[in-house]
Amino acid sequence: MPPDTLGQHGPPVDAAPLGEEEAEDLLRGICFKTGPPRTVGVELEWLVHDREHPEALVPEDRLRAAADAVRATPLDAALTFEPGGQLELSSQPKGSLMECVDATAADLAAVRDTLGRSGLTLAGIGVDPWNPPRRLLREPRYDAMEAALDRSGSAGRAMMCTSASVQVCLDAGEEEPGPLGYGRRWQLGHLLGAVLVAAFANSPFRQGRRTGWQSTRQALWADLDPARTLAPQGRLDPRDAWAAHVLATPLMCVRNAEGPWDVPEALTFRDWIRGGGPRPPVRADLDYHLTTLFPPVRPRGHLELRMIDAQSGTDGWLVPLAVTTALFDDPEAAETVYRTVKPLAETAGLPPAPRNPLWTAAARDGLRDPELAAAAAACFTAALEALPRMGASGHVLGTVAAFHERYVARGRCPADDLPDPAQEPHGKGLVR
Repeated sequence: MPPDTLGQHGPPVDAAPLGEEEAEDLLRGICFKTGPPRTVGVELEWLVHDREHPEALVPEDRLRAAADAVRATPLDAALTFEPGGQLELSSQPKGSLMECVDATAADLAAVRDTLGRSGLTLAGIGVDPWNPPRRLLREPRYDAMEAALDRSGSAGRAMMCTSASVQVCLDAGEEEPGPLGYGRRWQLGHLLGAVLVAAFANSPFRQGRRTGWQSTRQALWADLDPARTLAPQGRLDPRDAWAAHVLATPLMCVRNAEGPWDVPEALTFRDWIRGGGPRPPVRADLDYHLTTLFPPVRPRGHLELRMIDAQSGTDGWLVPLAVTTALFDDPEAAETVYRTVKPLAETAGLPPAPRNPLWTAAARDGLRDPELAAAAAACFTAALEALPRMGASGHVLGTVAAFHERYVARGRCPADDLPDPAQEPHGKGLVR
């Protein structure tokens, strides 16, 4: 979620109104850009905590000073701050897994060093285990987002202000069918995605209490909004399914050049095109609407996989990045993992992710679910075999293998290692 900048507060006054057929054509054309998979990127969200007392709410002025210091640090990645003060690094698209790992590791080292001088640290946990939501960014986008999401309950504020994730970005895939075809990769994302939720679940606590979910973050996303976080329904071609889904999803807001943004209720983008809004929509409005949809797999020309909890430790983030990239981009691994996860479609049933039985089990039980545990074991084996073919370093291989041995091979996930915050008076055991 990028911060608001000048020029985003309303469409150009001389822009032509957008027609329905034009919108459908744009969506089919811009959201799945096909070709041989070549690039990879990662978006890392982190909670920012006091190094000595991570359970304590960091004062707003201290967070802002630290944010200014980090902004002054030369980085390869794009840097943003989320509404609750979470820090996000979005890598540039890289030509290989190792290019992405090396650039991101260098950026993280610089950010950690800068924050460390202020006595702060990056915490890789899917949901803040201690503090309630506190919104620091007072901008039209987030005012409108809060108002829209509040209609569905409290999950929206918790997501905006207390959650953190690892988001892996991969090319959409080839036009032709096969292991690397965009249709196969789209289907794979929605089945393998549940396995990734379970294997990397890392948020069993919220506001000092166990929630009953191994990934409370994923549970919050599923509870967030009746339509905004869902995958497209049906068995249509991915381009047709996504175009129909985008136009049928209610608007989060209508941007205004001045004053607060409008927050219409139950007005879809298609309704807006047909004359239901305060003014005719233009291309810029469609582009913005796309940024307000949060499905588990979001097509943005490339595929953005959004279902993975933030990971603890210095190198925890690179495990989901390496495993996911290997399973999607190595042809042999992609074929193996597709055969592995295809039977999970029966468990998922007809409801779209993440509101189906498969995804619910993944978020609630992690790898305690035997079906997901078996799938995760097969997927990690395939990834470990593929990573040397992709040029992964010994460090990456060792880190993935250590995660596999500690968690996946034993039917466990990182949430199983997190101590109860009620039994950690200073919370250091939760920040590793």
